[in-house]
Amino acid sequence: MMSIQGVAFVALMLFCIGFLGVVVRKNIFAVYLSIELMLNGVILLLVGLSRYHEGADGQVMALLMIAIAAAEAAVFLALIVTLVKQRNTLNSDKFTVLRPRGAK
Repeated sequence: MMSIQGVAFVALMLFCIGFLGVVVRKNIFAVYLSIELMLNGVILLLVGLSRYHEGADGQVMALLMIAIAAAEAAVFLALIVTLVKQRNTLNSDKFTVLRPRGAK
């Protein structure tokens, strides 16, 4: 059995790798996967802390978060398909709809 420090370290590494992917990547699909990696890091920490404190609260919360992540995945993938049909690219630099005119 891993110690709580080991679980927290792995969860923090997952979250940091996901955050780095969100900041560095330009591909929308890679950004989505990075967000999912961050969410998995948080879920792992919840389950680890729940197991450490011998309660089921964190595990129930993790199950709810997984269900929400599944719904979020369906919406985000539909959004990606729509954006690719409109612009024929996954590069996030090409999506400038919310930027004011003339801004780079």
